Amino acid sequence: MEIIDNLALGFSIALSPYTLMLAIAGCFLGTIIGALPGLGPSNGVAILIPLTFTMGLDATAALVLMTSVYYGAMYGGRISSILLNIPGDEPALMTTLDGYPMAKQGRAGDALVLSGVASFVGAFLATVGLMLLAPMLARVAYLFGPAEYFALYLLAFCTLGGMASNNQAKAALASCIGLGIAMIGVDNSSGLPRLTGGNLHLMDGIDFLVAIVGLFAIAEVFFFIESHGKASSIGVKLEKVTIPWKDIMATKWTMLRASGVGFVAGILPGAGASLGSFLAYMTEKSVAGKDGGFGTGVPKGIAAPEAGNNAAAGGALVPMLTLGVPGSGTTAVLLALLMTLNITPGPTLFTDRPEVVWGLIASLLIANIVLLLMNVPMVKIFVRILTVPPWVLLPGVTMISFVGIYSLSGSYFDLLLMIAFGVLGYVLRKLDIPTVPVILGILLGGNMENALRRAMVLSDGDPMFLFSTPIAIGLWLAAIAGFVAPMFLRNLLKKPQAVTD
Repeated sequence: MEIIDNLALGFSIALSPYTLMLAIAGCFLGTIIGALPGLGPSNGVAILIPLTFTMGLDATAALVLMTSVYYGAMYGGRISSILLNIPGDEPALMTTLDGYPMAKQGRAGDALVLSGVASFVGAFLATVGLMLLAPMLARVAYLFGPAEYFALYLLAFCTLGGMASNNQAKAALASCIGLGIAMIGVDNSSGLPRLTGGNLHLMDGIDFLVAIVGLFAIAEVFFFIESHGKASSIGVKLEKVTIPWKDIMATKWTMLRASGVGFVAGILPGAGASLGSFLAYMTEKSVAGKDGGFGTGVPKGIAAPEAGNNAAAGGALVPMLTLGVPGSGTTAVLLALLMTLNITPGPTLFTDRPEVVWGLIASLLIANIVLLLMNVPMVKIFVRILTVPPWVLLPGVTMISFVGIYSLSGSYFDLLLMIAFGVLGYVLRKLDIPTVPVILGILLGGNMENALRRAMVLSDGDPMFLFSTPIAIGLWLAAIAGFVAPMFLRNLLKKPQAVTD
């Protein structure tokens, strides 16, 4: 009964005309962002976050808009993957293995519709899982003390970004850069300035939104300039779109299995949609065996990764809302949005701000239906958006970024800082150093330091206190495994790609 009452509260918020309009707009914008090669959900959400402040949205409305963009981008990533063999983002990589061969067989429309249905199934089941599991996990979170939270933050640093880099040392370096940036400002304990260089603008620390927009949005602008628009896609054509009922029915169990695998992968801090997509694809490939035809354009090869990555996207919201630890790069950006709006994710969020949590869950349920209805008849429109020239896209991205950041503080220094972070993001990506751990370090560095200090105060400086409970020990072991596992999984990720050669 409690869940029904909470859902009733959520739908009373989500079905208000204004919130519903934001959800639909977010789905549309997210699908466009996901379809554009190279942007992806993390960049898309980071680019649009300043828009929420210029619009003056409250916490619930802002979160609904950004999560709708998030879900829409996960849907949209399949469009360029299937039509052009260019993943819209990293989780859509596995969709290219069977999506593009299916398109070359003249079944691009069938592939797009099938992927849309699979995305709906994965995202819808993940939202239901979020609705059922998040309150339970929030209760468990009350068992967490400073030692457990320190180990949990360490787990996030050891896992998040590991799959995105070809070198674990580079991922660790990125985390250290983020932690170093988080230390800039006045120390809460001693009151002494740290790493400010005597600059008064840095006394209050660095606003993580400035860092996020710089590292993602401005850096993306630099890459567009460098490529002279060569990354834009031109001349995409799509014949009549029909609904392949036979393929949908033949892949129904594939979608369910992939959704379960993806959701579990999404809950794990740092695993995210990329691992969810990969595990779902490899699971179905092993179930089908050698005669499955994976890599040649089979429907199951599209349904599995699409259901998996969308389920993982929903699963990644669980640790973010209940523990305040992002499960993916995009949820790290969403976490920054919540903190900017003075909302602290954690176990008390469900009791202190139920309208935010349940309004979000209800909006996600509605957004999934909107995305399904939108993505089938409007595929041709989204395909045309792939041809948007960079000279139109670039000024829009830049304007939104500058206006949004300036509206936060009215400080020209923040604009200069944003550009500096854009240069940093550009350099890091050139060196194949993931930027997500940098963001995570800026977001969670202060909390991690506070948890460590509280643990040391409670234990009178005994470092063994950090290993004093089974939960803490389990998290430490998971952190070590999470840091080492990508070294082996990365080799496996490369093997399926050989099928397309």
